[in-house]
Amino acid sequence: MNARPRLLENVARATVGVHSQVPETHVSASIGLGTDRRGTGTLVSSDGLILTVHYMLLGAQSVIVTLVNGDQLPAKIIAKDYSTGLGLLKIEGSNYPRVEVVSAEKCAPGEEVFNVASLGGEKRCADSGMITYTGPFDAIWEFMLDRALCVTAGSLNIGMSGGPICNSRGELIGVSYLNFADMGRAILAVPGECILQTRDELIKFGKRVTAPSNAWIGVLSYTMREHVVIAGVMPGGPGEKAGLQPGDLVITVDGADINERRGLYESLRNHGPGDMVRFKVLRNNRVLNLEIPAVRAEDYFA
Repeated sequence: MNARPRLLENVARATVGVHSQVPETHVSASIGLGTDRRGTGTLVSSDGLILTVHYMLLGAQSVIVTLVNGDQLPAKIIAKDYSTGLGLLKIEGSNYPRVEVVSAEKCAPGEEVFNVASLGGEKRCADSGMITYTGPFDAIWEFMLDRALCVTAGSLNIGMSGGPICNSRGELIGVSYLNFADMGRAILAVPGECILQTRDELIKFGKRVTAPSNAWIGVLSYTMREHVVIAGVMPGGPGEKAGLQPGDLVITVDGADINERRGLYESLRNHGPGDMVRFKVLRNNRVLNLEIPAVRAEDYFA
């Protein structure tokens, strides 16, 4: 996209580097997120509110953000939204440059976009692309969006997690959530409406209060030939404690057949924390019945 230099400059000025330090003892450090996390955030208000992804903040003891002029400031964690995968930070000060967040509900495949990322310090990079997909998304871990965006990306993916995806007017329509560098260089983005719908309550309460917390059992899974297979279990999570093991093939949940991963996650959505989720699985040619007490992801990652 041939974005006007002024638009790129405006977004770059509002793009910050995010550096989180997490103790080795925190559970998120042992599942691949590490203890030294570096990503990107976007200033979305003049008084220092920063939008990023929540996994940058899990277990963080300290968060430092770097402005485009090189200034480094401590940031306070305002909220981590496990349902959308977004996080909010706050830095002291005023009159910061900002990017307007807008809904991506009218965005469609083929629309041109650009993204900006922090490369550390004052360095920023920008790349152009286009939307390739809008629709449901589910991940190998327990994460599902009713509507996500996928956009093309260049070969430079360093530091893009949490960065802004912008339309031709320089408005933020999505937040870079995952970079599939080895699969067509695509970026998965959480659409802007997710923060527009939750922003006020996240700022006020630090979490969503108008929607119940999702039931969470701590599994990794994938779909194979119309079957769901457990790829892994979170250490000390409900699934592991109940006896669920990697390699288990899920037959039913609460008596309903499970043929795809999204169906598994939708079954969990029918439950709340504290509910018992009944699994029937196939393991080594044996059918096992397991009862798994669901919890809140927020409590597990606290």
